[in-house]
Amino acid sequence: MMAPLILKLALFLILLAACGFIVYLVKQEKVVYTWSYRILLLGFILHTIHLGYEYYELGVQPVIGIKAALSFFSWAIIGAYLIFHLKFKLMILGSFIAPLAACLMIISSTIPGGEVVVKPIFKSLWLTFHVAISFVGDGMFAVAFMAAIMYLMQERQIKNKRFGSLYSRLPSLETLDTINHYALMYGFPFLTIGMVTGAIYAQAVLGSYWQWDPKEVWSLITWLFYAALLHARVAMGWRGRRAAIMSIIAFLILIFSFIGASLWLSDYHSFKNLEGGTGV
Repeated sequence: MMAPLILKLALFLILLAACGFIVYLVKQEKVVYTWSYRILLLGFILHTIHLGYEYYELGVQPVIGIKAALSFFSWAIIGAYLIFHLKFKLMILGSFIAPLAACLMIISSTIPGGEVVVKPIFKSLWLTFHVAISFVGDGMFAVAFMAAIMYLMQERQIKNKRFGSLYSRLPSLETLDTINHYALMYGFPFLTIGMVTGAIYAQAVLGSYWQWDPKEVWSLITWLFYAALLHARVAMGWRGRRAAIMSIIAFLILIFSFIGASLWLSDYHSFKNLEGGTGV
């Protein structure tokens, strides 16, 4: 009974922190930011405790079903933000990241919980690595996505010479582009390792590294988009607007691969199969 209570408390704290970050965006009072950050950190810690407990109870990563996967995704996004905060100390970034994570948590909390059937083949160390590493990469890409959104907002104000209230609140274009670059650099290795460990797990349980399942195909498409974007940034010197737009497109593809393909297209990756126990 403690696990649901801890998760609800974590959701409350993350939502409270998101509201605080929005207030900080408007009022720019450092004390509001400080407490919002502390509350978000506490919510993240409680969420981590909940996930650890669920892993102990299930014996697998607690991402079986869309409800649990969205919750885990929210945790990964907040974790990525906390890492980038240590490096860049950008207070305003939390005003964009925290609401996104809170929205995912709210959506997760409204989805009815189905019966979770943990089959023996799910209890694999390769599957644990695959899930954890993939979600860490997704969290990094969420930071890149938000930095790209902020970049386009700031660039539009500068080009139109309409310096609204957000202009003084948002970081410089150079800083936002740097965050985008580092988030891609950090996230891509995790995405790559996640795909490799997923293939190894598939070989172990299905006898084949690749099944041409729609989720696998869309994951490959996502990887190719991020690989092309990273190549363009590193080898071709892409910066600014083009890189921001490509980051947004790549993240939308990632979201479709994560949610759309798993709900409507996939076979053995289907969330419905995992929840109902009819999948592999």
